[in-house]
Order: sequence, then C-alpha cells, then structure tokens
Amino acid sequence: MEDQFYAHAIADKKWQARWRETEAFKWSNDSSRPKYYILEMFPYTSGKLHIGHSRNYAMGDTLARFYRARGFDVLYPMGWDAFGLPAENAAINGGKHPRLFTDEARDSMKAAMDQLGLSYDWSLEINTSKPEYTRAQQQLFIEFFNRGLVYRDTSYVNWCPTCNTVLANEQVIDGKCWRSQSEVIKRQVPQWFFAIRKYA
Repeated sequence: MEDQFYAHAIADKKWQARWRETEAFKWSNDSSRPKYYILEMFPYTSGKLHIGHSRNYAMGDTLARFYRARGFDVLYPMGWDAFGLPAENAAINGGKHPRLFTDEARDSMKAAMDQLGLSYDWSLEINTSKPEYTRAQQQLFIEFFNRGLVYRDTSYVNWCPTCNTVLANEQVIDGKCWRSQSEVIKRQVPQWFFAIRKYA
C-alpha cells in the first residue's frame, strides 16, 4: 500500500544531495549560452520562512528552472535583508543580540529554502549585515556622491511609531503597519536621493 504514494522525503533528500554534489544551480557565466538573471526580494531576517515567502520564491524558482531547461545560463542568487530596524526590532522582541538573532534567522530560512528545493546559486549569497557588504555599499555611495549623483533633501515617509521605522507602501495595509497594526503617520524626514535623471 505504501509504495502507491510518493515518498517525497526520500526523493527530496536524494535529489537535493545530487544537486549539491554536481553544483547543478551554479552560475557558470558561459559566454556561449544566452543569459537570464532572476533576483527576488531578499527576506528580512526577522523570523522564520512563511507561506508568503514560499509562494514568492516558488515563482522565481519555476522561472529559473524553465530558462535552464531552455539552455540559458541562469544567474539566480539569494541574500538577506539583514541590516536595519526590522531585523533589530525582531532581535529586541526575541531578547537576543541582533547579530545572534540575525544569524539564527538566516540559518533557519536558508534551511527551509533548501528543504523546498529552491535552485539558488548559494555561492553568490549576499548578507546585507556583513561588514564586507556594508563597506562595498559605502564605497559605491561615495562614488555616486563624488560624481554628483546623490543629493540630500526631505520627503514624506510612512512612519510606524511602534516599530520606530519607515515602511514601504506595501507594508501599510489600510493605513496600519503590517506588523504592529499601529496607525501609520506621514512624516517628513531628511534623506538621500539618487539623481537618476542626471545619471541617464
């Protein structure tokens, strides 16, 4: 009776081990093949992977596998939006040091992504809380600044008084913060802008 069902746990482990051994999803940058680049949002390291993440990443994975099957050299990295108040607030709520909390959340999410069989090239993993990433971003910002491509101004943002952070429009649902359910305030703050039109 049991062999009528798909033993997914056994099959998943077998094929995931094979993918790791053969580096099946490693980007080769083979000049003879057409290229395709897929970049999904990096999750905040403020908790565990949930069904919303799975839905989003399953779509990107499907696209990556489709283009690989058509002979494309697919660049498909993953990373962690691990630097900033969402991760820091989660660490405070969890009663842990932000570095420890962030690393544990990242490890948990990465294990869940592997369990789902997502086809990322993990050799290209980006972690925005690592000093080398921050240093590279600062160097890039200085380069833009020196070329007159960034400027300082004030503009309105979505501010959550409970989380003490700025929210993207997508994080405001019916005028409330997606996490705390607090009323979101429009607040004018000084910030940096990229002079995109000037760059073009």
